[in-house]
Formats: sequence, structure tokens, C-alpha cells
Amino acid sequence: MHAAYIESTGPAENIKYGELPDPQPSGSQVLVQVGAVAVNPVDTYIRNGANYWDLPNPFIVGCDLAGVVVDRGPEAKRFQVGDRVWGTNQGLMGRQGTFAELCAVDEDWLYPTPAGVGDEDAAACALVGVTAHLGLFQCAQLKSGESLFVQGGAGGVGSMVLQMGRAVGARVIATAGSDEKVAACEALGAVGVHYRTDNVAAAVAEFAPDGVDVFWETQREPDFDAIVGGLADRGRIVLMAGREARPEFPVGPFYVKGCSLHGFVMFKQSPDELRRCADDINRWLAAGELQARIGCRLSLSEAAQAHRLQEDNTLAKAGTLMGKIVLKP
Repeated sequence: MHAAYIESTGPAENIKYGELPDPQPSGSQVLVQVGAVAVNPVDTYIRNGANYWDLPNPFIVGCDLAGVVVDRGPEAKRFQVGDRVWGTNQGLMGRQGTFAELCAVDEDWLYPTPAGVGDEDAAACALVGVTAHLGLFQCAQLKSGESLFVQGGAGGVGSMVLQMGRAVGARVIATAGSDEKVAACEALGAVGVHYRTDNVAAAVAEFAPDGVDVFWETQREPDFDAIVGGLADRGRIVLMAGREARPEFPVGPFYVKGCSLHGFVMFKQSPDELRRCADDINRWLAAGELQARIGCRLSLSEAAQAHRLQEDNTLAKAGTLMGKIVLKP
């Protein structure tokens, strides 16, 4: 099979594209013929060496995939040959990644793809959708009628957070860095704020005079004075980035308001916890209440280019990407 892989960690140029042996499913694994994969910032961190676990060598990059089951291990029970599936959480915790024509994946990390949903859309919603669901509902316990602020509502995770908030009946306000991205947030049902030209604090105060109930932070360097200042009593902050950040924190205003702060990583969740996320994601995808935001389509052979584009936008803040990068074998 063809795959995008590395033999040593380092820059995107370390990604090779070529032939590797076909994987053979064992135990409760199924073999997936890959129809589409998606790029995530964490993919680039792992490729660059920011790992807490040993990597296989060669290591196939990537976490997300969607495709069709073509073989099963002897203990696999949940899926049959011919079933369409999607999944995430590969390439993590020492598992082999997804940027290949074939992937052997334990069935616990896979979910049925709804009828009418394409592989590109399923892959594009995988890690970002699960991340958004965990933060909103397992951590922040967002409810209908509450207010939700999304920092970066046009991004991969941000657009999922925005749509899921709307799907459960929350009121949503979201920031973005260009007129096009603000319009994209508004098209998904949020109040859009241009953070480069608008007064964000004033917009939040007008939107929620008593403060927002949930603040979703996508940035690597959070401004907690601004965040806590915009929160309602018992407001909840969700963090999903900023591993190296050490910002100042307004302890007094935070605890006087009775606020809470939630941090989490998707790959430490159990299969049952992720399956609960997938069930809602599938229901919303099938109903058209959740839409993939795809900003760039490439072939699997262009994996190195895809990683460079992701890093330009995640680390260098180039602003040239709106949505997910999807690749097809």
C-alpha cells in the first residue's frame, strides 16, 4: 500500500510517501480501505517530536480517517466487511497513524458513517468533532438557552463548537480574523465579531449583559483577565491549547464569580466516552445540523505540503486556512 510516513521526527520535509507492507487485522481490529483523512495540529506536533510515547518505525502520520471495512480480525464483532466507518485517535498513544491506503484499527475506535455523509466530511469532523463534544458537554455541560463564546469560530474545532452549541439551543457569539471568516460564523448561526477591527469586549457585553455562560478558548496564549471579565456567575472556561502557556490568572474575580476551568485531551478518553460523542455527531451529520468545514483538499502524496500549511496557520498564524485540510489516497 502507499502511505505517508516518517522514519525520524522533525520538520514536514521528513514525511515520505511510498510503499509499505499492507497491515493485517488482528484481534478486534478491522482493516479499513481509506477514503479520506484529515490533518490536525496535533499531527504536526507528533511528527515534530512532541511525544509522550514511543512511535512505531516507520510511523504513518495522522489521526483521522473514513472509509470502508474490507477485512476483520478474529475477535471483531461490531462491523462487517462493506460497512462504512470513520474514526480518530489513531497515531496517538503509540498506535499507527492513518495516512495510508489501508489501516488496521481496533473497532473500539471506529463509528458507523451515516448514510448520505461522504468520507471527506466524516474525516473532517472526526477529531475536531469529538474534541468539541467533550469540551462542551462532558466538561462545560452546556445547556439549551445558555450563552456560548467561541474564540476562533471559523477554525476546525471552533466551527464544530459553534454548530454543536446551536444544535442544543445555545446562543453563540464567535470571533474571527477576517470578513470572510466572520461571515462564515454568521452563516452557521452565530453572532460574528471581527477581532482585528471590532471591540470584542463591547460585543460580548451587548450580546450577554450578565456575561457568557461558557467561554471556549482555542488560542495558545489565553488572556484570562479578558475571559473572566466576560463570564457570567458560574461561567465555565474550556481550554484546548497552550501547552507551554503560563499566563497571569485573576484568581479573585474567578472564584468570586464561582467560575470553573476545564482542560482536557481527547486521547485520554475511554472508548465508551468517545462513542457517546460519535453518536451525537452522527445524528447531527445525518440531520444536516453539523457541517464539515473543509478549507483545502489535497492528495495523500501531498502530506508534507499539508503539514506545512497546517503549521503556517497554527503556529505562524498565517490566516490562509478556513476549515480542515482533507487528503484522499
